[in-house]
Formats: sequence, C-alpha cells, structure tokens
Amino acid sequence: MAQLKCHGMCMRVSAPELRLPIDDRKRRNANWRPRKVTIVHNLCLPVRSPEIQNRTPVEDIRSLRLITSIKTPYLHDGRLDLKAYDGLIDMQIAQGVDGVIVGSTAGEGHLMSWDKHITLLGHTVACFGTSLKVIGNTGSNSTGEAMRATEKGFAVGMHASLQINPYYGKTSISGLLAHFNSVLPMGTTIIYNMPSKTGQDIPPSVIQTLAASPNFVGIKECVGYDRIRQYAEEGKTVWCGMDHECHDARWDLGATGAMSVASNLIPGLMRELVAGKKSPPLNKKLMPLIEWLFQEPTPIGLNTALAQLGAVQPVFRLPYVPLPLLKRQEFVGLVKDIGREHFVGEREVQVLEDDDFTLV
Repeated sequence: MAQLKCHGMCMRVSAPELRLPIDDRKRRNANWRPRKVTIVHNLCLPVRSPEIQNRTPVEDIRSLRLITSIKTPYLHDGRLDLKAYDGLIDMQIAQGVDGVIVGSTAGEGHLMSWDKHITLLGHTVACFGTSLKVIGNTGSNSTGEAMRATEKGFAVGMHASLQINPYYGKTSISGLLAHFNSVLPMGTTIIYNMPSKTGQDIPPSVIQTLAASPNFVGIKECVGYDRIRQYAEEGKTVWCGMDHECHDARWDLGATGAMSVASNLIPGLMRELVAGKKSPPLNKKLMPLIEWLFQEPTPIGLNTALAQLGAVQPVFRLPYVPLPLLKRQEFVGLVKDIGREHFVGEREVQVLEDDDFTLV
C-alpha cells in the first residue's frame, strides 16, 4: 500500500464560542429537574409550511422491500462523480430496488459537508425521485444539527429521513426520546439502531414510545434476530440492516425487507433474496461475497469492489484505503463463482494494483 497516491487536504474550522453558566449550583442540586420549556417538540423552521409536511405517507415507505445504502463515488480531485453516481442508481432501478439511502455509512455522508450532503439529496430526488424512494441519512449526534439537516432534506424533496441515535457522546433514555421527538415532527422518519457504530442501543421501550408519532415509519435494526422478531410480532415495520442476516430475517422472522450494502454490487440477486421467495441455496451462494464485503468496516470492501468492477473510479477518501492485493484477487474469484452478469458495471472485473488507486 506504500505506493498509493495521496492528495491531502487540510481544513481549519473555527469553533463557536462556548459560554458556560457562571453559577451551576442548581444543576448540582439533588432536586434539580430539567425545565420542560427547554424541549420544543413541535418546532418547525420558517421554510416549512403545513401544506408540504408529511407529503410522503408512511405507508409508502413501509412497503419498500429492498433499500440500498448507495455508494458515493469520487473524481480524482476529490469532487463527487455525479456521472458515476447516476449510473449506479440507474442500475439499482433497472434491477428493481425500491429505494436508496443517500449519505449513509456506505455513502460516506459523515465525510461530507452538510451542503454537499443536501445537494446530493436534491440531485437524487430531481433525477430519480419518481422511480424510487429517496431516504436522507440526516441524523446526527447533535440534535440541533439533525434538525437543520432534516429540515433541508425535506425542503429538497427527500421522501423520508433516516435518524440514528446520538453517537460518541451517549445520552440517557430521556435524552434519546427528546432527540428523536425533535426531528419526528418534520416528516416521515425511520429510526436506525446500530450500537456497534454508536456505542448505545436504542431499546424497545424507546421505539414503543416513538411509534405513537404519525411520522414514525419503522426501524432499521442491526442488533440481531431476536429484536427483529420482537418488532415484527408487535406489528412494527422493521428492516434488517445486516446483509448476512437479511434472508432469514425476511422469511423466518417477519422483517419487511433489508437496507443493504451488498445490493450496490448485486441489486438483482439481493432483490430476489428479500422480495422473491425463500431460497436458502441462494443465501448460501451469496454468503462468501457478503463475508468478503464486510471483512473490514464499510465502505472499504464496497469501494474496492466497485472500483474493480469499473463502476466507479478507484478513488478513496481518507481515512478509508483499499483492501490489500490478496483480497482484491479473492474478489475476482467471487465474481466468477456468482456470475459477472449479476454484478453492476459493464467492464470485466479486474485485479487493480496499488498504484491504480488514488487517496484524497
């Protein structure tokens, strides 16, 4: 990997002034209670109007079987490669995918500025919003930031928002409820639970409370089979967020479908896996590819695979770097085993060398 080209970029961001209360004795007092007036659940920012709120019914989102966490491709100078991006989504539509999540972990939304993130959302809606549902990953560990991003996402036409719980700085159960209740009034919302990334589980008690909102769609659940079964038995819409579990979750546990990373590569087969019929042989056939895809954190495997398929340029945004040569060679074998015709892209799969990749 020593030969990888790296184009660094240094950004200086000035932090806003932080003013702390001079006297915090009240907060140290054992009888202190949070003031209810500090939590405004029904805040709507000035750009919104009642006529456009909730314009996508929750039932329209609940019916989606396969939703792809779409990859964001780059040009060699680090800009977004919209031509490649449009090509990826065209292939998703052609293979029957119901929706895409823009700016997810697979789409590296956490490496974008919110301006770029919202611009990409608006572009996706404008170009493809009549062919599939566009879900914006507009959650944040900052409630105010999540509110502003979600507001802008709905303003540019996204059909639903995906809201993760605050990460890094974990909060209390009351804090989780206050956080989600600050964004739910803005529009159709899916809750995203992935404790391996956030460090905090969203327990069923929180979901049961949030489900009372008319904007609550369901849950993208990554905890495991028991949690998916529980929500399905309670009549809640739940998507499996783990590709290696999505077949069994769909057909044995009652999941609506899957929010998938692997469907970037094999959208037709993933559609068959969760929206066709129960097929343990197909699930077994795809498992080596899925295991290869997640041997390192997302989107490392995905970016490597799409570059080898020629669907995107071999450009990585740091801190992500390609899988090593041996793993790239393994991928070529996996493609041949499954069949090149099932994968996105038109070029024959290649083993790229280290110096074929650019890091930005």
